Amino acid sequence: MRHNKAINHLGRKSGHRKALLSNMAASLILNKRITTTVAKAKALKSFLEPLVTKSKDDSTHSRRVVFSYLKSKEAVSELFRTVAPKIADRPGGYLRVLHTGFRQGDAAEMALIEFVDFNEAALASAPKAAKKTTRRSRAKKAEAPVEAAPAAEAPAAE
Repeated sequence: MRHNKAINHLGRKSGHRKALLSNMAASLILNKRITTTVAKAKALKSFLEPLVTKSKDDSTHSRRVVFSYLKSKEAVSELFRTVAPKIADRPGGYLRVLHTGFRQGDAAEMALIEFVDFNEAALASAPKAAKKTTRRSRAKKAEAPVEAAPAAEAPAAE
């Protein structure tokens, strides 16, 4: 049973795990997309999403709090300058985890983790999905020919 086991320890002590997540988060911020195992991707998602939310408020305090987690000036400045303005209107769900198969050496399940707003392929298909059409039921379509039929008969009766 998994009682009170909220986080995946990833087979590491806490200091090693924090360093791993910090380095992976910095790499993800700088590169916008990285490939890793599914377990690490899920742990990274829960680690980084609160920091991205914190970056929406560009204040000295927010920058210092994010820096205490990331330990990288370049990653913090990239997060606040580039990433935060793009995700400003998004209420959450900044990262996407895509399963890519299994690693050759040890058959570990691999995943691609990326920022949702920085995927050019998904953004290119978004305008097609933005087109909104009105949906009509079949009952109304069935009634339309019935109404047209009596109007056509009326001139023929004359």
